[in-house]
Amino acid sequence: MLIKFKNKDQLKASDVTDESVYLQRRQLVKNMGFLGAGAILSSAIAKNAQAGFFDSAPAKKDTVFKTTELKFTTDTKNQSLIKTPENKIITHNNFYEFGAQKNQPAELAQNFNVDPWQLTISGECEKPIMLDYDDLTKMFALEERIYRLRCVETWSMVVPWIGFSLAELLKKVVPNSSAKYVQFETLYDPKQMPGQADRRLGGGISYPYVEGLRLDEAMNPLTLMSVGLYGKTLPPQNGAPIRLVVPWKYGFKSIKSIVSIKLVSKQPKTTWQQLAPNEYGFYANVNPNHDHPRWSQASERRITSGGLFARNRIETLPFNGYGEQVAHLYKGMDLSKYY
Repeated sequence: MLIKFKNKDQLKASDVTDESVYLQRRQLVKNMGFLGAGAILSSAIAKNAQAGFFDSAPAKKDTVFKTTELKFTTDTKNQSLIKTPENKIITHNNFYEFGAQKNQPAELAQNFNVDPWQLTISGECEKPIMLDYDDLTKMFALEERIYRLRCVETWSMVVPWIGFSLAELLKKVVPNSSAKYVQFETLYDPKQMPGQADRRLGGGISYPYVEGLRLDEAMNPLTLMSVGLYGKTLPPQNGAPIRLVVPWKYGFKSIKSIVSIKLVSKQPKTTWQQLAPNEYGFYANVNPNHDHPRWSQASERRITSGGLFARNRIETLPFNGYGEQVAHLYKGMDLSKYY
């Protein structure tokens, strides 16, 4: 199924963040006068922030990312979009399992082994299954979807993800009547993920990383399981071999390197909720009218091919511009209370 956007907020060619910019985003919030999510984690991280925490060093010249070409269909109506430069997408990342500084994941994840891989889908369902590495790219028809990506730190990008609908995966396991939420879990492997072995390097997070969605959010056609970007499999620093992409929510909801998807009856306690519940709620819908306790969410800096210092500040759209497709999920809810 191809996702088509027909509303006034449909992306234009100039909106897609060049791939090289996507991976070098931390500098974008340096001049905003606040620190990003990682700043609350430890005194060591806070010290780094004051010394240029949001500066991003490019990947080392000898950095080699192992990727393979993917076969996929494309929504041709979105192909005029200008994407974030690829080299920035793959060298500037939030993936604390490989370090809390933006340049560290690209440098420390080079030898991350994604094959073999096992993804278990279980819990409140009739037909639990386990997928191996090949299943991730062969069980479902892959498509390219160009989505806006909005970080809670107020930078944004446009990324050409490749993947399949999460709904198609969940339909295979047949959720039962007790399934109300979906819980996701990142691989826990301290030998491969140095940020898990060293809490100082990993920002003080309790691992494994856990995220969650309401079942109706998970089943929404926009919710994507991504296995690639820019026509290739995901680099490890971007969440290889499979990650979640929920384009109307802040980026920390899009959990990476997933090994477990569990259908559950109660709302899961997510990693950032446990760490800072007053700052990072369960829903995390992009909302320009609900500020983070330490900064405004009314606008964002769109990262484009113009570089880190290009003044591409734009107004933030409710639900990141996807309100027509998802606002009905929250009818009657107080979106400041349920942030």
